[in-house]
Amino acid sequence: MLKIQNINVYYGAIHAIKDVSLEVNEGEIVTLIGANGAGKSTVLKTISGLLRTKTGSISFMDKSIAATPSHKIVEAGLAHVPEGRRIFAQMSVLENLEMGAYTQTKKSISEDLDNVFELFPRLLERKKQVAGTLSGGEQQMLAMGRALMSKPTLLMLDEPSMGLAPLLVEQIFEIISSMHKSGTTILLVEQNAQMALSVADRAYVLETGSIALSGTGKELAESDSIKKAYLGG
Repeated sequence: MLKIQNINVYYGAIHAIKDVSLEVNEGEIVTLIGANGAGKSTVLKTISGLLRTKTGSISFMDKSIAATPSHKIVEAGLAHVPEGRRIFAQMSVLENLEMGAYTQTKKSISEDLDNVFELFPRLLERKKQVAGTLSGGEQQMLAMGRALMSKPTLLMLDEPSMGLAPLLVEQIFEIISSMHKSGTTILLVEQNAQMALSVADRAYVLETGSIALSGTGKELAESDSIKKAYLGG
């Protein structure tokens, strides 16, 4: 579904992403783990067109998207939930969700809203509330719900558990598993390596801008070097 080959991304003179290649097949949860500053968010921003690669190729559903504008990438079915939620703080919960549906027809919006409210009952309770007054966990649910309103075939999640209490982290990962079971393919960037590997079919480890390791979620969770570096083992 998504294939990235030998991308190189720079911030000015800084070579942030170095010859990264990865792929996500339909129906998978693939996770990208690594330390802070390894370049995980940069990879997602490059896929979604917010940054551009100097070399290599990025294809989604067998079409090149390396030079495609971000809004066209969303229309093609690839949604990105950014790090730090990035909700529209002054708008209501419902207005945020409607903003996520700008690529959809009016006919499908009410059905999609029903699906989001079923997945996130808390958002239904708070649909008229100003989004900036929600708790961190609720804002994360809203960011994920807003992305789902674009009917993505592939959903990219950037640090969904960041800053959340352990109980909420478990809840967010249960929701990720539910979205996956309902047919959404997921590319997950996550600092909580243990949780990420527990739900992932496959995983890549990013170190200082390069892929250092890859394998199934189970293989990496059981790897001694991964345990030492990321799992406190």
